[in-house]
Amino acid sequence: MQVTRELFDEVMVPNYAPSAIIPVRGQGSRVWDQNDKEYIDFAGGIAVNCLGHCHPALVQALTEQGQKLWHLSNVMTNEPALRLAKKLTELTFADKIYFANSGAEANEAALKLARRWALDVHGQHKSQIISFTKSFHGRTFFTVTVGGQAAYSDGFGPKPGDIAHADYNDLASVEALISDNTCAVMLEPLQGEGGIISPDADFIKGVRALCDKHNALMIFDEVQTGVGRTGAMYAYQDLGVTPDILTSAKALGGGFPIGAMLTTTEIAKHLKVGTHGSTYGGNPLACAVAEAVLNVVGDRDVLAGVTEREQLFRNGLERINAKYNVFAEIRGKGLLLGAALNDTYKGQAKALLNAAAEQGLMCLIAGADVVRFTPSLVIPLQDIEQGLVRFEQAVAHLVKG
Repeated sequence: MQVTRELFDEVMVPNYAPSAIIPVRGQGSRVWDQNDKEYIDFAGGIAVNCLGHCHPALVQALTEQGQKLWHLSNVMTNEPALRLAKKLTELTFADKIYFANSGAEANEAALKLARRWALDVHGQHKSQIISFTKSFHGRTFFTVTVGGQAAYSDGFGPKPGDIAHADYNDLASVEALISDNTCAVMLEPLQGEGGIISPDADFIKGVRALCDKHNALMIFDEVQTGVGRTGAMYAYQDLGVTPDILTSAKALGGGFPIGAMLTTTEIAKHLKVGTHGSTYGGNPLACAVAEAVLNVVGDRDVLAGVTEREQLFRNGLERINAKYNVFAEIRGKGLLLGAALNDTYKGQAKALLNAAAEQGLMCLIAGADVVRFTPSLVIPLQDIEQGLVRFEQAVAHLVKG
């Protein structure tokens, strides 16, 4: 059977518009398509492939577990899930872990837990959830409504209620909304889809203080920032604040689907038996791979290498910008970086992404004005340099029109 891009239009629901490229294999930070054209991967499956493609430690973990046990229901537990949960509690503030299949599901669990906690401890009046404009928390109806981009939640009928949106990095806007009726404030410790927006230190600490004052839970969505992406195992660890609930996915499985919600014993007890669940949550295959991911990323050299690679990216992008003057600023932290286009090139991020693909480079966008880079945390330094050469060719193409 010949598999072509046209087959997508024939058999797939049209909610995506994938490019004409169909990758067929990957190794490290390189990918090859059906025509054997090679690409350098600065996209990492949207911050998922944190150790690149086919990393030996992950291949070994998957192969070994695949010959032992694939799936059990949650009527029983399993060894990989317990080992992974223990490791996550050792690496973070958390005492208790809930496993799901994706970031959206981890966020759904976090929001349901926050509501259940508030109802049990404080009563029915305490149900308001505050999040932020331009935020992104997943595509379930609850998470997409909490996410601050109405375009994603409009058009599906009545939305879940008692959800309000403040402006990121604007503490006064949170103060204006929060009250003793607020059960949780949910935020990304660096906004990803919203344009790679880093938090001000005063803002993030101010939100924590407001949550404490009003007995509201602070939920950190670390689906994109977690597992080494910003140079810490989790981004909160560099911010001087600790959330009450944290969600993790994407890089946690290094490409194998898994999500996790992390919290304290005191809060966790409100998701008692029967209140929530997931058929595949805690799947042995996923947990075995995720354990291998944490073992590799947890290495001090890997985390230090993220900061080194960030600097290489920043230097290269600034060098390109000195020549072509297309970016207003380089945003982000670690290997979650955004090159924000200046007024002359506003709205052309997608065009630049397409031009990069022509040159053999995979990158991403975050909105219409920001080119986003989320490569492997262990991408070889020469791949960064060569990838930036290809990116410069794409920039030159854009500038020439």
